Amino acid sequence: MKKTIGILAHVDAGKTTFSEQVLYHTKSIRNRGRVDHKNSFLDINRLEKERGITIFSDQAIFEIDDSKYYLIDTPGHIDFSSEMERALSILDYAILIISGVEGIQGHTETIWNLLIKYNIPTFFFINKIDRTGADLEKVINEINEDLTSNICYINTLENLNEEVIEFISERDDLLLERYLNGDYNEEEWIISLKKLIKENKIYPCLSGSALQDEGIDNFLRIFNSLTFSNYDENESFSGRVYKIRHDDNGTRITFIKALSGSLKVRDEISYGKNNEITEKISSIRLYNGNKFTTVDKVTAGDVFAVTGLSSLGAGEAIGNLNSDISFNMVPTLMSKVIFDKSYNVKDVLKYFRILESEDPALNVMWNEVLQEIQVSIMGKIQLEVLKEVVEERFNLKVEFGPCEIMYKETIENTAYGYGHFEPLKHYAEVHLKLEPNDRDKGITFENKCHADDLTTGNQNLIKTHIFERNHHGILTGASITDIKITLLTGRAHNKHTEGGDFREATFRAIRQGLEKVENILLEPYYKFKIDVELDYMGRVISDIQRLNGTFNPPDTKLNKVTITGRGPVSTFMDYSAEILTFTKGKGSINLIFDGYDVCHNSEEVIERIGYNKNADIEYSSSSIFCSKGQGFVVPWNEVENYIHCERKE
Repeated sequence: MKKTIGILAHVDAGKTTFSEQVLYHTKSIRNRGRVDHKNSFLDINRLEKERGITIFSDQAIFEIDDSKYYLIDTPGHIDFSSEMERALSILDYAILIISGVEGIQGHTETIWNLLIKYNIPTFFFINKIDRTGADLEKVINEINEDLTSNICYINTLENLNEEVIEFISERDDLLLERYLNGDYNEEEWIISLKKLIKENKIYPCLSGSALQDEGIDNFLRIFNSLTFSNYDENESFSGRVYKIRHDDNGTRITFIKALSGSLKVRDEISYGKNNEITEKISSIRLYNGNKFTTVDKVTAGDVFAVTGLSSLGAGEAIGNLNSDISFNMVPTLMSKVIFDKSYNVKDVLKYFRILESEDPALNVMWNEVLQEIQVSIMGKIQLEVLKEVVEERFNLKVEFGPCEIMYKETIENTAYGYGHFEPLKHYAEVHLKLEPNDRDKGITFENKCHADDLTTGNQNLIKTHIFERNHHGILTGASITDIKITLLTGRAHNKHTEGGDFREATFRAIRQGLEKVENILLEPYYKFKIDVELDYMGRVISDIQRLNGTFNPPDTKLNKVTITGRGPVSTFMDYSAEILTFTKGKGSINLIFDGYDVCHNSEEVIERIGYNKNADIEYSSSSIFCSKGQGFVVPWNEVENYIHCERKE
C-alpha cells in the first residue's frame, strides 16, 4: 500500500525535527539530524541549513509493515506558502504539527483552510509538550474553537477509552444504535474510525516531543493503522505535477504523483489544453532526500520525477483527471529587479523565467514602459532568499526595489467589447461580453459562439488568448480579475487569417470593453486576529480604524481581549511591529491573506502610479480595419460603426 503524507506547521513548531524522528524510527536514516546543527536530512539546500528554515518541499521514502510512504516536508514560513500549497495537491494524508507552547498561530489557520480546500484527511500532533509553558488541554481547546470540533484525542488503539468510543459512535448511525444497545466491538469501531478519518469527519490528535523523541513511535503505530489508500494500477496512466526543478546541468525535472496506471521510461505523454504536446519520458527518478535512484517503471501511488518533459507546470494534470489546479496562495507584493547595466537584460529575464517555472507564483513580468523586470512575492524574507538563489545558481548579483502592493482591477457593470485586426493580408474579429464576477473568482469563460460563425479551432484559440496572460486594466495597468468573459461571435478569413491575428483581436476586444464601463481598483486584504491585554483594547480599536480596517465585537476573557477583523495589506503589513512596541512584547497579531476587495484609497493610488492607458504599447483599445488595400486605425469609441459581424447579446 502506497501513501503520500505531508508534514505541515507554522514556522518553528518542530516540523523538520518531527520528520527526522519519523525517518529515524522507520530506519530510513541512520542518524537524526537537527535544524540547529544544520544537518537535517530534508533541509537539503545550503540556504535552508544556514537560515534554519525549510524553503523547498523535499521528499523522503520509508516503509512500515506493508506500507510504502512518501513523506513531503513542506515550508512553514508564510513567505514560502505557495511552495507548501503545491505539495498539498498530491497528499493522501497530512500531519499538522502544532506547538504545545505557542498553540495555534496565524499560519496554522492558513494551512488548515488549505487542507479543507483540498479535502485532505489530517492528523494533529501537538509537539513540544516537554517545554515549560506547554499546555496540552489548552491547545486542544484552541483546535476545537478555531479549527474543528471534530478533533479526537487518541492515546492508543488498544482498549479504546469510553470518550473515543462515544466520539466515533456519534458520527456513525449504525454504530450509535449498537453502542446504545450495549453491542460494542472494538475492531468494528476502529474500521469505522479509519473510514471517518478518510472522509474528514474525524481528525485524530496525538501529542509528544519530537526533540526528546517522546510519542513518535506511538504516533507512527497509530497513524499506520488508521490510514489506507486505493490506487488502481490497471487503469490508464494519470498523474498530477506538483513541483519543477532544474539540476546542476540545467535539465528540467518534473515531479509527479501517479494517480492511476503505470509509466515506463520511453513512454510518451500528451498534455496541454488539447493534448497538443507529446513528449517522451527520458528517465524516471525516485528521490530520497538529495539522492535519487533511477527506475524503469512506476505505478499508481508512486511519487517520482522524470526528465524529458519541457513545459508541464505545477498543478497540471496528466491523463483523465478532471482539471488542473489553481492555487490559493497568491503574492500580494511586487518588486523590481535591480542589476548592473553590464548584464544583458534578456539573459537576466531568461534566468528569472527558469525560477518562475519552478515557482509560478513569482509571475515574472517585463514592463515595457518602465523597462524593468518585476516579480511577485509573498514577503521580504522571500526576496532575501531569492537574491541568494540567483547568485548561487546563475552567478548573477541582483538587488530588489522596495516591496509594493500588487493591485488588481475589475469592472462594476456589463459591457460588450469588439476587437478587429485587419492590416493588409491579416484578418480577425472578436465579440466579447464582459460581466462582473464574484469577488476572488478571477477570470472565467463561457462560449456562446456558433460553429457557423467561427470554427471550433478558432473558438479555442480565442479562449487560449484570454487565459494566456494577465491583461492590463485601464486605471493603473494592473491585472484585471473577477470578470466573466463570454465569446459571442467572431469572424476569420479563409485566406488572410494568420497566427496571431486572433490574439490581436481578442486583446483589443477586452480593452475596448473596459473603456465602456466603470472600472474598480482592488487591493489585497488581511483577515487579522489581535491578542492584547484589556488595557490596550481602546488603542487597538483606534488603530484599526486609522488603518481603514473593520472589526468584530471584541472577545474578552479575564484581562485579555481578542479582536478579529479585516483590513488592507498596505496598511496592516507593518502593524505587528507597532503592537510589539506599545504592548512591550506582550501583544500579538496573526495576519491571513483574505482575498482582494475595493481599494480604500483608489484615487491616491491611481494618481501615484500615473498609468497612461494610451501609452501602453502592449494593449490598445482601438481596432485596425482595411480599406482600399491599406489598414487604418479606428478609436475604441467608433469601432462599433465599422465591425463586420452582426452584434449578439
